[in-house]
Amino acid sequence: MKLASYLVRGKESYGVVSDGGLVDLRSRLGEKFPTLKSLLAAGELDQARAQLKSRKPDFRLEEVTFLPVIPDAEKIFCVGLNYHSHREETGRPETDYPTMFTRYANTQVGHGQPLIKPRVSNEFDYEVELAVVMGKRARHVPKAKALEYVAGYSIYNDGSVRDWQRHTSQFTPGKNFIGTGGLGPWLVTTDEIPDPSRLSLALRLNGKEMQRSTTDLMIFPVPVLIEYLSTFSELVPGDVIATGTPSGVGFKRVPPVFMKPGDVVEADISGVGILRNPVIAEE
Repeated sequence: MKLASYLVRGKESYGVVSDGGLVDLRSRLGEKFPTLKSLLAAGELDQARAQLKSRKPDFRLEEVTFLPVIPDAEKIFCVGLNYHSHREETGRPETDYPTMFTRYANTQVGHGQPLIKPRVSNEFDYEVELAVVMGKRARHVPKAKALEYVAGYSIYNDGSVRDWQRHTSQFTPGKNFIGTGGLGPWLVTTDEIPDPSRLSLALRLNGKEMQRSTTDLMIFPVPVLIEYLSTFSELVPGDVIATGTPSGVGFKRVPPVFMKPGDVVEADISGVGILRNPVIAEE
């Protein structure tokens, strides 16, 4: 099952992707579950599945404006240097623990919406990543049980402002300019993706492939990340984990390749879909 958040007729809503359209859930479940995050928090994905029975789509995909799949995530954790190929191209040493940083919800845009190149930088880079969306509260969860706490998976384009990222050893400034991260197009539930280590991911900039890898090459796989994060923080439904990017990023190319206004970037993960975003300049 694929679940999306979107704007339609000026109102925020969410629904199930079906037959090239969307079965709207807020109009049917909104009194109890006004957002996708509230549906996950209640553990009521079966109610979403029930709405698919004999239902025709309420809206075509072209009728809506996609939002980040969880627009109101409480926490967005991002993992740096989580593929050996990317760690090696950056010249970073091996570590015993994941490199973690955070994003804020207002830094994200949905599928089809523009990524915003900040006016203070010309080093706006791309990063395709598998995104994990939590479905249950998780605290001190062992890796052997970690996937039981996941609602599903999405795609992250962790747009990075490289010069601001390198101001200090902390990544936060370069990862939190408004409108620089793409999340979507939808959440694919775990019944369709039971094993997140068996996916391929790629990124194309203006149709040219820039990144390609497979998720089995993560240094710290999804269950390990959930175990680590849930040890120091309580993960809650709707929290997002962006699991890191492989090699091929723009700032390590010769010459460097950065996103610029007028570009179109596509992040593609098997079993999930394609997250497509144009790039515009900050006003």
